[in-house]
Amino acid sequence: MAEPKTADLMEKIVSLCKRRGFIFQSSEIYGGINGFWDYGPLGVELRKNIRDCWWNDMVRRRDDVVGLESSIIMHPKVWEASGHVGGFTDPMVDCKVSKQRFRADQIFFSGVIVDGKTVGYVTVLESERIAEELQEKAETFKRKKAIQGKLEPVQPRDFTEAKAEEIPLIPSPATGEPGSLTPPRAFNMMFETYVGALRDESAVAYLRPETAQGMFADYKAVLDTGRVKIPFGIAQIGKSFRNEITPRNFIFRSREFEQMEMEYFISDDDDWAKWHRYWIDWCRDWLVSVGIPVSALSEYNHPKEKLAFYSKGTTDLMFKYPFGVQELWGIAARGDYDLTQHAKFSGQPMEYFDDIMKRRYVPHVIEPAVGVDRILLAILCSAYCEDQAPDEKGKMETRVVMKFHPRIAPIKVAVFPLLKNKPELVKKAQEVRELLRPHMTVFYDEAGAIGRRYRRQDEAGTPFGVTIDFDTLGEKGPELADTVTLRERDTMKQERVKIPELLNLLLQRIR
Repeated sequence: MAEPKTADLMEKIVSLCKRRGFIFQSSEIYGGINGFWDYGPLGVELRKNIRDCWWNDMVRRRDDVVGLESSIIMHPKVWEASGHVGGFTDPMVDCKVSKQRFRADQIFFSGVIVDGKTVGYVTVLESERIAEELQEKAETFKRKKAIQGKLEPVQPRDFTEAKAEEIPLIPSPATGEPGSLTPPRAFNMMFETYVGALRDESAVAYLRPETAQGMFADYKAVLDTGRVKIPFGIAQIGKSFRNEITPRNFIFRSREFEQMEMEYFISDDDDWAKWHRYWIDWCRDWLVSVGIPVSALSEYNHPKEKLAFYSKGTTDLMFKYPFGVQELWGIAARGDYDLTQHAKFSGQPMEYFDDIMKRRYVPHVIEPAVGVDRILLAILCSAYCEDQAPDEKGKMETRVVMKFHPRIAPIKVAVFPLLKNKPELVKKAQEVRELLRPHMTVFYDEAGAIGRRYRRQDEAGTPFGVTIDFDTLGEKGPELADTVTLRERDTMKQERVKIPELLNLLLQRIR
């Protein structure tokens, strides 16, 4: 089985997503809008299945987690309390020549040092080969300038580490010319809007940059009405918005995205590290359960010097995307910071009364937070496969197959009458479709040769195909009457199944 090269994989996935109706560029007929994406017929089903699986496993199958759906626009003081108004910023750099805008921490530079003397600078944008690309550029710089001497290895730094006297000497990644990059400056990523008829400072509000604060703001309401006891969690799925400076890597970093977050409240004297580890393991196991290979996952523990002052620890589950190993799911031990801040800004107590210990305290929080879009992209990358399969004439051809786990596949089963011009086959196929459709997503297809129909469904990631042929009608003997051919996507193996047994068999394999 041949796997596509890493360099080509992202391009192939983006092409397939557009061709098969998974993901489209938003407003494409008007030239598109950067950082926004639309989900087509297959994409919206895949996305919904991811959300449903997470919700079922995180909320419905647990006794200690309840759900919430908070509003996208909240009181602006929510974002003052959380620190987003004052501190939700990225370092931004402008290229004065090209007018392009970059995140400073995604520009990497190095001095070109020959015989101990800095003779120039080179830059690259963030990638998997930062050091190699900088070294190649440094060698090219030395050669073009005809500089004699020994070139020292590059020392990559991001642009936030540039000294004031270095900035005029560092070339822009857009033009290659030094002196056109501005010094880094803070850029708040929240989208502003106005509430009500007036457009003044009193009417300013924000599209939420995360769903978490809704759960903190409603913590007391859930506590008073939900019959919950610590430890317990509040979970939410919803849209968030961040005015990213440089959206990139398809749907990995966009300006409108969907989050699945859970705030797990524990006692202030409980073993936070134990709970942190529990949720790291839970999240990893869940990713594997929806088809992401454990071999593609790793853990990154944030060093203490990079943690927020209130954080006890943060671990990211990392996934090996085609463009590099990147954060997929963050699990943070946030202490009591959020509830304490909201108590301070709102004047409302956020304490929990422990009726066993007979004391009050502000709970601490473990927060697993993940983006639906990042999981969806990881699933697309994990599922994409190319292999060889025979066509109708037995000649081997390349088959593109999306090996989605049946739990999250957009279409669970496709139903095919062998021939569309045989009314008795079509009628029986439609009966099978109606048998299955109340229980799963079914696609009915009668157009083209059966092999071509299989290929279309392989590319859509449909795990099972059901073909109604002349054996189904009993033409080759009564023992095969009312049986169908059940084809498995990954192995292409086929078996005969009785129609009355088909539904239960498929439900077992899908669930």
